[in-house]
Amino acid sequence: MTAPHPLVARARSLADDLLAPHAEQVDQGEVPASHLAEIRRSGLLGLNAPKEYGGAAAPGAVLRETTEILAGACCSTWFVQAQHHTPVLTLARNEGPARERLLGPLATGELLSGVAYAHLRAYPRVPVRVTRERAGRRFDGAVPWYTGWGLNDLLLLAGVTDTGEVVFAFTEAREQPGLRASAPMRLAALTAARTVSLELDGLWLPEEAVALRTPHERWSAADRLKTANANPAVFGVTEAALTLLDENTAAPLRTRLTEVRTQAYALADGSAPHERLTDRLALRTQASEVMRAATTAAVVSGGGRSMLLTNKAQRLAREALFLMVQAQTRESRSSHLDALTG
Repeated sequence: MTAPHPLVARARSLADDLLAPHAEQVDQGEVPASHLAEIRRSGLLGLNAPKEYGGAAAPGAVLRETTEILAGACCSTWFVQAQHHTPVLTLARNEGPARERLLGPLATGELLSGVAYAHLRAYPRVPVRVTRERAGRRFDGAVPWYTGWGLNDLLLLAGVTDTGEVVFAFTEAREQPGLRASAPMRLAALTAARTVSLELDGLWLPEEAVALRTPHERWSAADRLKTANANPAVFGVTEAALTLLDENTAAPLRTRLTEVRTQAYALADGSAPHERLTDRLALRTQASEVMRAATTAAVVSGGGRSMLLTNKAQRLAREALFLMVQAQTRESRSSHLDALTG
């Protein structure tokens, strides 16, 4: 048997020894800084970072497997650290002014970053507008969702200019002139991840904070391709739910899970990102439906005990609801609704 990749082994150790044993407690509170400190030390934050900056440059299969492991153990902790990989990739793939200053600290886990860009999917509505001001950029508007407030060191903020250019720039994840956060939201799932909304009123960032400038059309096309794929976190939560079932109940669901996961990953590895989008969306939907069936079965199997907020089955079912809409686009929403009503 081939030994697992070192980062997969570290993720498994963290999941078994730290994340899973405390997941219900975290769900009712917030992700502890101590959890994130262990993830920083593990090297997992540099999964997709270049080796010359201290990262692992791990293959996609390793990123998928570690995502499954962490999400299945504690979805809230997984989601906070998951935000970090987008800033790392943004810097790794672009030559923006912020690259040399920040890519190394982000790759090694010295800095932990969140992201504030999902509102770009509302275009042509522009929740966050960017203008030039004093050899830098001014951000005005409102960010509906920002995860990891009070836990992250940095945030990668995106807005759109009057000419339709998307600008991504880094700033410290703290209140400052022009940046104010709401109280953490109480959500049906993942409240522990400390999600807030951000009010931007003349937040000024210097040009060296900019990580990426690109036409919105180009960014949106890439985003649609990325979000068409099944999310490995869905498979992780499904696996966790199956452990709560007896073998007779779990077996057919495990077969469905294996089939969907095998097809989804083969498509991700074997086709160009722009190819077979309809198939990708269909598999994303099928993955969500297997997760919904498995987590519902876990609740049914647990009976009345499943209604306790400290119950694992009930937590997984709520996390499944979250994953159904996380990174949702018009295309993925339509695909899922068609499947549900067809």
